[in-house]
Amino acid sequence: MKTSWRSASLVASAAAVLALTTACGQDKATDTSSQNVGAAAPAAAGGVGTVAGTGTGTGTGTGTDTGTNANGEQAAAGSQAAAGQLNVVASAEIGKVLASSAGRTIYRFDADTAEPPKSNCDGDCATAWPPVPADDVTAGAGIDAALLGEVTRADGTKQLTVGGWPAYYYAKDTAAGDIKGQGVGGKWYGLAPDGKKATLASLPGLSTRNDAELGEIVVDKNGMTVYRFIKDEAWPKPVSACVGACLEKWPVVAPVEVNDTKGVQKKGLMSFTRPDNNVKQMTVNCSPIYTFINDKKPGDTNGQGVGGTWYAVAPDGKLVGAPNE
Repeated sequence: MKTSWRSASLVASAAAVLALTTACGQDKATDTSSQNVGAAAPAAAGGVGTVAGTGTGTGTGTGTDTGTNANGEQAAAGSQAAAGQLNVVASAEIGKVLASSAGRTIYRFDADTAEPPKSNCDGDCATAWPPVPADDVTAGAGIDAALLGEVTRADGTKQLTVGGWPAYYYAKDTAAGDIKGQGVGGKWYGLAPDGKKATLASLPGLSTRNDAELGEIVVDKNGMTVYRFIKDEAWPKPVSACVGACLEKWPVVAPVEVNDTKGVQKKGLMSFTRPDNNVKQMTVNCSPIYTFINDKKPGDTNGQGVGGTWYAVAPDGKLVGAPNE
């Protein structure tokens, strides 16, 4: 669905492009078969509460169907607490995701099936990824109760399903709001309210998020942190000093339409053609921007301060946390 910031008038877009072109003198910006268990009327939207009985086990889930947990039974017992009222949580890392009434993130497993619902996570896997019990579950605001169901596991217990997908907690999520299971093994993902994988696919090409340590920083369409290289130049035109092997660690951000941004300063928001490889690269305030290969998931900021030359980008294009910035 197109968002409001993507539907600015043609006149406004033309004016913005003209302003950007003038600013840097470069290229313009590129333009189920499971039984229903959630029939209760949706309750008022609930916030993330204090963790209740989450256990202290430190799982070592591998993301396959056989995880391990160093403190097995204790972690599983605490993590298998009833979900209560399911709530929709807006996560800066993975978008909208389901959580229990105690704030525990709920996941799905790619090795499972939804039609018909079937769990393929047993034994050690179920210790690292405790199934969410189907008992006493209700749908909070923004959740279709008709999508909630249950499936009978191999051990005879009833597990919650959402859109047919069996639902799990992650033993390493020990505090309300933790999302440590996202992307584990390339098979485990947060459960979106419609039963699909929780993703940030709806993000604009460039936007911002509030980082607990860095403040408001720019992210790309995948929610990945955007960086600047202190040796680059912005004026009178963008010049990248990251070439050759450097680009293998710091991939360039591809051009983004001006109207496909949110929260980022429009002045100097443009693309330019790199002379070393003829690839077009995006800029913020005319400064070339990149992502970092060692950032594995949205919310990572592993590139911050690397070599004393790489820093996250503020909405106005300035370096976050760099000397004299």
